[in-house]
Amino acid sequence: MDTPGASSSRFTTPPPREPQNLDLTPEQVKRIELNRLKAKARQREREEQSSSSSSVNVNGKRPLGVVPATSTSPTAPKPPPKLKRDSRLGKYFEYDLSKMVNSKGGFLVEDGKEVDEEVRAKEKERERQRAMQNLEPPIMLDPKLNPRCNECNSMDIDQTYKKVFGCLVCNRCKNEKPEKYSLLTKTECKEDYLLTDAELRDQELMPHLLKANPHKSTFANMMLFLRCQVEDFAWKKWGSPEALDAEWQRRVEEKKKKKNKKFEESLKELRRRTRETVWQKRKDQEHKHVFGVVEKGADGVGKQVCHECGFTIDLQLAMTEADSIWSHEQISSALEVEQLDVNLYRSKTLYLPPRARGVFGGQVISQALVAANNCVDPAFSLHSLHCYFLLSASAAVPILYNVDRVRDGRSYVTRSVRAVQRGRTIFLLLCSFQRPEPRQPTFQLPMPPNVPSPDACEGIELIYERLFKETNDAKVKEFCLTVLEERRRSPIEVKLAGVRESQDGVPQFLYWHKARNTPVRYDAAFQKCILSYISDSQFISAARRTLTHLNQGKGPTKVVMQTSLDHNISFYSDDFDCGDWLLYVIISERAASGRASVHGRMYTPTGTLVAICNQEGVVRVDDRATPGTVAPKL
Repeated sequence: MDTPGASSSRFTTPPPREPQNLDLTPEQVKRIELNRLKAKARQREREEQSSSSSSVNVNGKRPLGVVPATSTSPTAPKPPPKLKRDSRLGKYFEYDLSKMVNSKGGFLVEDGKEVDEEVRAKEKERERQRAMQNLEPPIMLDPKLNPRCNECNSMDIDQTYKKVFGCLVCNRCKNEKPEKYSLLTKTECKEDYLLTDAELRDQELMPHLLKANPHKSTFANMMLFLRCQVEDFAWKKWGSPEALDAEWQRRVEEKKKKKNKKFEESLKELRRRTRETVWQKRKDQEHKHVFGVVEKGADGVGKQVCHECGFTIDLQLAMTEADSIWSHEQISSALEVEQLDVNLYRSKTLYLPPRARGVFGGQVISQALVAANNCVDPAFSLHSLHCYFLLSASAAVPILYNVDRVRDGRSYVTRSVRAVQRGRTIFLLLCSFQRPEPRQPTFQLPMPPNVPSPDACEGIELIYERLFKETNDAKVKEFCLTVLEERRRSPIEVKLAGVRESQDGVPQFLYWHKARNTPVRYDAAFQKCILSYISDSQFISAARRTLTHLNQGKGPTKVVMQTSLDHNISFYSDDFDCGDWLLYVIISERAASGRASVHGRMYTPTGTLVAICNQEGVVRVDDRATPGTVAPKL
């Protein structure tokens, strides 16, 4: 039965209690909070499991929980968010003890990060050396047997100073007199007292204290020296403090002088590069016409066009102004090259012979040799060259000659020249220069006997003019006209001195050569460049003439291709003039596999052998008409 006043209130289970003030420790509060968070996490997991039931709903549709977690559908279940750590629990560091290994050195390291045994060994050795110095000797009970301070006669001496430096001083005197008992580093001893590293490392001469390097423990120990001992040794070495100051001042001035000298040299080099840069920019801004081959128009007037700017020269006007450019070219202009950089040169004129595959090989050799001569001391003289023709050169584009200073010796100098056109290497030259040795013995192969003088020989032009008049073949006439025009323009004059047959039955061709219109006698270096130009004239064609001579008009003797592969010259005299006649004795020694070699010797009119030449070239005949025949052996 309800009591009065009880109907206004309801009983609760459990009944309410009066709030009590519980004194909980921080550890208990932390545990309660963790349990609360764990309970909430378990409740959240139960709710998610109950919501992801696989039973079919009232509409007969699949529940959302069957969507795989890897699906990209927006209705796919998402993984539960990761619990965040409560910030009230403070900072902590996570360590995976399963990945930790015991290094057995007093500490743990992560797996995969091995301990550097060498570093540990160095640290132990440094520590052992310092520990040996820090050992203090025992104190005797008899005061008379204990060492005393040299300054105050105290027994409280510094045992480190006694053991390392052999100095008896107490700690108080050591601190009161730093001008005598302070410690100096090795750097201070070397800079202030001018002592050498060998003197400072001598333990008997200069005792020193080892301490840990302040920069890094694995570095070498720091060496400390006692000031009074350092000063005594320095006064003995230099004589007096004044002498030490004088030597220090001298070294400072010498160091300053070297620094100023280095600065002046750097400034001079900077000025030189600046001048060269400004000069090069000005030279680059100057345009120089580089003309291509002569092109004849419909009116018969020849024209030359600059391939860079398109400037055109009418050669009919040039003939009236410059002594008939069609008559011949100057040998000096044929060999002239333009310097672009220290070791870089460019051709100015290029000559394309009629019916030739490319620029005349002798001109390429001589221009490359001129570029090499410009990079050699004039005291050295050219003695040999070896070159290879790699590609045919076009006369419409200039050739770049890149000189490589291979070797500079006391007796011999070597240079390499690479000729480039349109980005491709077309020619390689290796030449050697020698300091002359005039007192060495000499001998030579004599000049062939009974060679007619140049005045008694007829020129190549007369031979082709006579052939032009005697023949009725239109093709032969056209060929003769082409050769006559080429000979009139050539800077080299050629006369046939005869064809002789040696004892072996191989023909020997004799030609007189000289450079036209040489107003002065050039120096020996340029004379050798002219001779190199001449050496490729009538040279490889001797193999074709030998082939025709030996076959006597029978067999496959029609040459369809003739070009040079390599060329070499050896010079044995500087006393000759290419403006005078030179006898060129040529013989072809071998032909096989579409190749032939020729050998030549050049003599002055007085009989001095000045140069020996060798060349190998491609000499192919038309073997399609007679496929079964083979060229005879020479």
